[in-house]
Amino acid sequence: MTYDGPIGEEDTDMKVVTDEAKCCGAGQCVLLAPEVFGQRDEDGVVVLLEPRPAEDRHAAVREAAAVCPGAAIRLDEDA
Repeated sequence: MTYDGPIGEEDTDMKVVTDEAKCCGAGQCVLLAPEVFGQRDEDGVVVLLEPRPAEDRHAAVREAAAVCPGAAIRLDEDA
């Protein structure tokens, strides 16, 4: 795996992509991984805070993607 990030930055092999059009604002992602996901105040739509989460957050992010009722979270684990 090749990593082109800054020296000293933690390497990660997960990239998170969200689709605002699919998001229904349920907020399960925020409850499961608040460091990675937020919600817009006006409509509750997902806001991606950390597109390349640290490895210790991968399990929570996978769970958030699995339970998302709108299927608005996609994971690329080969990133």
